[in-house]
This record gives sequence, structure tokens and C-alpha cells, in this order.
Amino acid sequence: FTTCAYIITGFISIIQLRSMKYGEIIYLLVFIAPWVTDTFAYFCGRLFGRHKLIPTVSPKKTIEGSIGGVFFCTLSFVLIGVVTNKFFNTQANLIFLAVSGIIVSLVSQVGDLIMSVIKRHYGIKDFGNLIPGHGGIMDRFDSIMFVCAAFYAVFNIFEVSI
Repeated sequence: FTTCAYIITGFISIIQLRSMKYGEIIYLLVFIAPWVTDTFAYFCGRLFGRHKLIPTVSPKKTIEGSIGGVFFCTLSFVLIGVVTNKFFNTQANLIFLAVSGIIVSLVSQVGDLIMSVIKRHYGIKDFGNLIPGHGGIMDRFDSIMFVCAAFYAVFNIFEVSI
């Protein structure tokens, strides 16, 4: 039941975010955040990683990688705000985007770790083998669904728009 609620909530949140004011930008952010976070967490972890984050859940993830993922996600959100302000005549709130980048990156990492716990519980490495080396479709979207639900909640709780 919990997994179904998670998947349904995630996908409904994607649709709801897309229909909001500036939804086409917000919609992109929920995809960019986990991908930037994952990519830069990997590279920062490989370059600077010394301290394991939660080795029993995900043995290769490091604290330094996590910090790098948050930093670059936040940077990408601010850069997107600067670009949309300059070229698309918007008034993106750069402070809100920076804070959102931090929060959403952390949520993305938590979502990834929760899915890792579930996979460990069931003794599987990947949710599927449709995309070899990438863990299946669910592994590509597990963080995105967490991010969508969190982003949607933030926008509605604080009644803000970028």
C-alpha cells in the first residue's frame, strides 16, 4: 500500500506542478534537481569522498558527495533563475530558488536512500533491468517522485511561486 501511495502521489504531484504558474520551469526543476544532485554527488564523492554517509544502506555514498550534490543542485537552481529572469522576462526569486535547491537536493537524497533501504530489505540490487547499468525505470525516477511531492508541498504550504 505504501509503495502505491508513494508512486501515485509522486506522479500526481508532477501533473499538479506542471499546471501551476511558471509550471514549465518548476516542472523542469523537479527533474533537474535529482539528476544534478546524483551526478555531482557521484563525482564529488569520487574526488573528495572520505567519510561514508550510511554504509549499511548505501556503501559507496559519502558525506562529501552529498554536500557536493547539494551545492551543485543549489547552484543550478540559481543559474536557472538568472537565465529565466534575463531571457524569459520573469521575476524568479533567487533566494527562494537557492533555499529550494538545498531542500530539494536533500529530499532527493533521502528518497534515494529510502529506496535503497527497500531494495536491501527485499534483497535486490535494482528495481528492474530494462536499462542495463541504471537499475531500471524506477531507479531513475525514485528521487524524482520524492522531489515532486516535496516541491508541490512547499509551493502550496508557503503559497509562493518562483
